[in-house]
Amino acid sequence: MPVFLIKLIQLILALTILVVIHELGHFLFARLFGVRVDRFSLFFGKPIFRYKPKRSDTEFVVGWLPFGGYVEIAGMIDESLNVEQMKQPAQPWEFRTKPAWQRMLIMIGGVCFNLILAFFIYSMVLFTWGDTYVPLDGSKYGMEFNERAESIGFRDGDVLVSADDVALDRFGGDMMRAIAEANTVTVLRDGSEHVVTMPEDFDLFDLQKDAQPFVQFYNPMVLDSVMPEGAAARVGLIKGDHIQSINGVSAATWTTFSTALAQLRQQEQEGAIVNHDLVVVYERGGVSDTVSVPTDANFLLGVSVAHPYTPTTKEYGFFASIPAGIAYGWNTLKGYVSDFKYVFTKEGATSLGGFVTIGSLFPSLWNWYDFWTMTAFLSIILAFMNILPIPALDGGHLMFLLFEMITGRKPNDKFMERVQIIGMVLLFGLMIYANLNDIIRLLF
Repeated sequence: MPVFLIKLIQLILALTILVVIHELGHFLFARLFGVRVDRFSLFFGKPIFRYKPKRSDTEFVVGWLPFGGYVEIAGMIDESLNVEQMKQPAQPWEFRTKPAWQRMLIMIGGVCFNLILAFFIYSMVLFTWGDTYVPLDGSKYGMEFNERAESIGFRDGDVLVSADDVALDRFGGDMMRAIAEANTVTVLRDGSEHVVTMPEDFDLFDLQKDAQPFVQFYNPMVLDSVMPEGAAARVGLIKGDHIQSINGVSAATWTTFSTALAQLRQQEQEGAIVNHDLVVVYERGGVSDTVSVPTDANFLLGVSVAHPYTPTTKEYGFFASIPAGIAYGWNTLKGYVSDFKYVFTKEGATSLGGFVTIGSLFPSLWNWYDFWTMTAFLSIILAFMNILPIPALDGGHLMFLLFEMITGRKPNDKFMERVQIIGMVLLFGLMIYANLNDIIRLLF
């Protein structure tokens, strides 16, 4: 099955789960307080499936556009913009006749259900697979840093200890965020601690600007296996050889090796004439030698290296996995909220992506662990984005409800209709902009 199709199926399945759970939150709270729900729609557009149970006021439909969804709640100005109903006398089973606190719970029901879903998924992931991570002291070679990091004061072989005196224990997003936001980072160098002072204007985007990662585990480019029919084998490279450079560019580690080959591919894509016979300097038994390696169209040598670190897995029983999953989900939410400020920067705006970007986050091969962790993360994002105080989102309705509860004044229907339209225009505009970014990145 093509990679594109595998990613697309995962994306649609994840969105289906998230939309159903989100709208179910609104639906159940509405029914709890006796509010009629006229329609429960999975996806948008003209219905391709519809079903209305006997003795039920709710029609369940599936739209043709497989993104998003909504519940049409009686007596409320929402995505359906059913203003004619609002002109009729208010009924006891309508949203508008319910106390403000009940209306508030109906509006935040979707966000609450998305958070509960994320916490549940994380809990079950920990119960099923455990928590596998690489301790920062788990590599005998320490860390490898790019030129930007070295200009700040980091050195290859450093072991990260803490950021602003907060201990760093595992490699991952939290570690990167801590480094980006720290004033000082403490490392273990040659057996003693050394403090690196971070630039004042340094942020998370500075960690991602370079082709070579800001920090990675130091992984020497010592060949662990050589494919029998590969380019390297044909010129006599063997297991244990330590590659030093490619075409005069340092390639002594897996990171620099991968970066060097990626740059060659990019140069060729940009129209440059690149020789596929690579000049490789390697070391064997303490003696350096040079060999010319004829490679294929992708500059592949047919070699692999061993990872010089040992992952750690923490197992969880069923009951222990629940608080651990909630803690994991809450930490993920805090990290996303912390990173959200970058959306309002120039780099953040240009990095926004639409459905192509979201779909690319799923693995190329079907993997249930990756699928569920990504679905949980998207559920966290959906919950946070929906609670933002933007008209047409749950947070926009909540904002006006809080205004009503504080002031005792309810915004009139005409005003709510206008802000709903404005909010929908803003959201569709943002969606178009994000997906245009995807198209531009694909084309250029």
